Amino acid sequence: QTSFYGRFRHFLDIIDPRTLFVTESRLKEAVQLLEDYKHGTLPPGVTNKELWGAQKIKQAIIHPDTNETIFMPFRMSGYIPFGTPIVVGLLLPNQTLTSTVFWQWLNQSHNACVNYANRNATKPSPTSKFIQGYLGAVISAVSIAVGLNVLVQRANKFTPATRLLIQRFVPFPAVASANICNVVLMRHTELEEGIDVLDSNGNIVGSSRIAAKHALLETALTRVVLPMPILVLPPIIMSILEKTSLLRSHPRMILPVQSLVCLAAFGLALPLAISLFPQMSEVST
Repeated sequence: QTSFYGRFRHFLDIIDPRTLFVTESRLKEAVQLLEDYKHGTLPPGVTNKELWGAQKIKQAIIHPDTNETIFMPFRMSGYIPFGTPIVVGLLLPNQTLTSTVFWQWLNQSHNACVNYANRNATKPSPTSKFIQGYLGAVISAVSIAVGLNVLVQRANKFTPATRLLIQRFVPFPAVASANICNVVLMRHTELEEGIDVLDSNGNIVGSSRIAAKHALLETALTRVVLPMPILVLPPIIMSILEKTSLLRSHPRMILPVQSLVCLAAFGLALPLAISLFPQMSEVST
C-alpha cells in the first residue's frame, strides 16, 4: 500500500464487478474462513490463494466499520456498472435544459448514495451532514452545467459544430466543482475539530487541524481527477470516431460505441484516481 502500483492492484480487486454475483452462502463461507484464520483454527488444506479470495469477497461486500452488507448498486464494485449509464447520459449531445438538470441530479444522487454506503463509520456523523453535502453538490452541479450551456449557446462567435463540441465538455467542470462542494460541506467539521493523528506504532497522539487540511485536500484532488478521464476522454474520442465512414453510414451505432468508450474510460479512471494517495499519510510534526 506504500506504492502507487500496490494501491492500484489493491483497488482493482475492490472494484472487480465479478464480486457482485457472489451468493449469500459464498459470502458466509468467506467470512467464516477469515474468522478461522484469525483464531488459528483453519481446516487443513486451505491455500493462501483461497484466503486472499475470501478477503477480496469480504472487502468488496462488507462495510469494514459496521460489518453490514453494502447494498449492491452502492458497492465500489458496482460503481462502474451502475455509473456508466449515467455517464453516457451526461455526455449525450444536444442536451435540453431538462435533460441537463436530470442527468446532473441523477449523477450526484448516485454519488451521494455510494459515499454514504462507503462512509467512514468509526465516528458517528449526523445524517444532516450527508443531506447538506448532497444538496450542495446537486445545486452546484446543476447551476454550473446550465450556466455554461446557456453561455455556449449565446456565444455567436462559435460555429454550430464548435458549439456542439464545447457543450460536450460542460459536464466535467460541473461534476468536478460539485464533488469539491460535496467534500467541503460533508467534512468541514474536520477542519474545525481536526482528525486523529497516530504515531508510528498506531497509537493516537492527538487531534490535528493541519492533518485534516491535508486529508481534505487529497480527497478533493481525487474527486477532481476521477471525473477527468471519464468526462473529457469520451467527447474527444467520439468527435474523432463520428467522422469515420462506419459511424457516418450507421448513425445508430453512435450510442452503443459511446457507451463502450465511457465504460472503458470509467474502468481506467476509478482505480487510477483512488490509488493516488495512501489511506494513511505522513505529516511532519
